[in-house]
Formats: sequence, C-alpha cells, structure tokens
Amino acid sequence: MTMDQVQGSHSSSTPLERDARLVSTDHKVAPSEIAIGVIIGRAAEYFDFFVFAIASVVVFPKVFFPFAEPVTATLYSFAMFSLAFVARPVGSIIFTAIDRRHGRGVKLTIALFLLGFSTMAISFLPGYAQIGAWSLYLLGVLRIGQGLALGGAWDGLASLLALNAPVERRGFYAAIPQLGAPLGFMVASVLFAFFLLNLSEADFLDWGWRYPFFCAFAINVVALFSRLRLVATEEFSRLLERRRLEPSPILPLIRNHSGVLLVGALIPLASFALFHLVTVFPISWITLFTQRSAGEFLMVQCSGAFICAVAVVASGLIADQIGRRRLLLISAGLIAVFAVCSTIAPLIVEENAIGQTIYVNAGFALLGLSYGQSSGAVTSQLAQRYRYTGAALTNDLAWLLGAGFAPLIVLFLSARYGLACVGLYLLSGAVTTLVALSLSRSEIRQV
Repeated sequence: MTMDQVQGSHSSSTPLERDARLVSTDHKVAPSEIAIGVIIGRAAEYFDFFVFAIASVVVFPKVFFPFAEPVTATLYSFAMFSLAFVARPVGSIIFTAIDRRHGRGVKLTIALFLLGFSTMAISFLPGYAQIGAWSLYLLGVLRIGQGLALGGAWDGLASLLALNAPVERRGFYAAIPQLGAPLGFMVASVLFAFFLLNLSEADFLDWGWRYPFFCAFAINVVALFSRLRLVATEEFSRLLERRRLEPSPILPLIRNHSGVLLVGALIPLASFALFHLVTVFPISWITLFTQRSAGEFLMVQCSGAFICAVAVVASGLIADQIGRRRLLLISAGLIAVFAVCSTIAPLIVEENAIGQTIYVNAGFALLGLSYGQSSGAVTSQLAQRYRYTGAALTNDLAWLLGAGFAPLIVLFLSARYGLACVGLYLLSGAVTTLVALSLSRSEIRQV
C-alpha cells in the first residue's frame, strides 16, 4: 500500500484525529503517557465487562429469569454472558474493515460509543415481569453489541507502548495494559457492593443495580478521548507507515498464519480460565450455596483485585529478568498446582469464609502473575504486516476458548458433581498452556 493509499483510506477520520492532535500537540509522547492512556482505555472496557458479569449473578437471574429455579436461572444468565465472547471475533473482523477503509479514529469512536451505549441501555431494560420474553431478546442483543464493540476496541496502543519502551523493560511495559482488568473489576465490584450493602433487596432489584450500567457511557467517552489523543500522535502515524500497526485483511492472515493464531490463542488459556474462576464463578457459588452476603464477598474480591494489580506489575519486572516465555511456563505450572489443590481440597466450601478468602486472594495473585504477560504472546512470529490484526484475533480466540464459557461449564458441573470440577477445569487450561508453550519454543516478545 502506498502512502497516498494509506492517507486516502484514513480520510474519514482526518478531522477527528486532527482535532485530537490540536489538543494533544505534536510533542513526542513518552512511554509513561502512552501507559496512562492504555490503562484508562482498558479499565473502561473491563468495567463494562465486569458490570455485566457481576449482574449475571446478583441481578439477571431474578430480574430476567424469574421463571427458573436459582441454579438454572444463573446458568441461563451465564449463557447470555457468553454471547459477547462469540460476537467478539466477528466484531474484530467488522471493525478491521472499518479501520482499513476509514481510519483508526472512526473505528474507535464507533466501537466505544457502541460499547458505552450497549452497557448503558441495559440500565433501562424492563424485566421479565414487565415485557416477558422481549426482555431476554433485548438483553441478548445488547450483550452481542458489547461483544462486537470489544472486538473493535483493539487500538494497537499496547504495541505502541512496547515499541516505545526501552528494550530491557519491554516485559514491564507489556504488563501495563493488563492493569485495566483489576482496576475495572475494583470499580465495578465496589459500585455493586455499595448498593447491595446499603439497599433492601427490593430496592436493589428495582433500581439500584441499574446505576453501574448507567455510568458506563460517561466512562467510555473519557476513555475514547484519552485514546484518540494517542492515536493522533506522530509516533502512531510513523508506526502505521512502517506497516507495524496496519490492519490487514482477515482471510490472508488466517490462510498464512492459522497455526500461529491457534498457538497464540492457546498459550494464555490457563490465565483466561483462571480469570473467571476467581471473579465471576465464586460470586455465583457464594450467592447460590452459602449464606454469605454477596456485597461483603465483592469487597473481599476487591482486595484480591488489588493483589492482582501488584502481581501484574511484578510479572513485568520478573519477565525482564528471566524472559517472558519462562515466566509463562512457571505461572502455568503454579496454576496447575493451584488447580490440583482445589480439586483435592476445594476451598470454596459452605460457610467457610476463611477458605473462600484464601482461594480468592491466591487465585488473584496467580492471575496477575500469568495474565500480566499473556497478551499477544506469539505475535512476534507473525509477518510484520499481520501483527496488528493477528494480535487482536488471537486475543479474541483466547477469550472465547478459555474464558467465554468457563462460568457456565464450571457452575453446571460443580452444582451436580461437586467443587472438585473447578480444579479439573482449571487444570485442563494449565495443561493446554504448557503444551502450547512447548510448541512455541522461541522466546516470546511483545512487538
């Protein structure tokens, strides 16, 4: 593609990106500035993600599935939760085409407005008692909207951050974008915990649960402008011109690099499986099978998320010392040990608050250590022109295979066969990661 073609393909976003450039000026953007923009953007995405996840346990079974008994209603809710992960790769394909035709600014604006609108609109949905099955159809459509938008929210800023970082600190800077997950979870869990602990159940189910969803639109607008400011920088334009961050057609990518895409999707499987087994699933078990307050348990998880954030930063420091691949091997092995312990002696047992807290904190610590280096694990093995789109697609596939159906499958199995199923599911993810790493023996770099 010639420079004229590149400039022509981005003509639709020129005014928007020019305005962002006027606000941000043309000074050289330091890695620390990029890091702040990346963290804000990722935290906003994960906030939307976790608001729906938490509501899938404490709200939707009663508001949208009141016709089913509690366990079945929660399973239905988790099935709705999974829709976004199915839609996410489709969103990447659609928004990659928009990116190539109209530019990154247009793509991000549409994606984040769709994400914010889909999340906010859920706050206005009537329940099943008011409009019957239509409430389920509308909830499903909005959840798919979230998934499509998350697929389009990939902006390449994490790669820009790593490329602008000193070579000896790329592990640390690769971990920075992953801080969005614990930060987003902390904000979502605190909001829900506040309303759960301070409202009656009737008031919470009537209007209290709607407030976190309503906040999403404003949060996504802030995230949009923080990211457009960076997309408009000279560094981003130069990287685009060198074809490092150029969106590529999907079909040639799959045809030429299907093996790398598959391995890249399997490497973070242990981390992504653990992701939902310490966030979403424990809330469902606590709510369904114990007398512990969901609001109080969310505060325990919030403290676990803080531990996760510290572990994410630590993962970057460790990766810079021992190498990213070795850290992923070690963390997958530790997750396997954690899974075996959970299988032999499940810690989330009825009324065992200490065991629940140990499980959550240990799980969040391991999550931070593994998740901090899991993103884009093998994109350096792709041809240069495919790395931007390849990183997005491997990320989508990893979420779909490792995390999308985890709460649904594990709750279904655990409710029937016991909590040992949690450990077995997690162990399968850890083994898959170890096998995938053995198939990708080169040192993994974030480029």
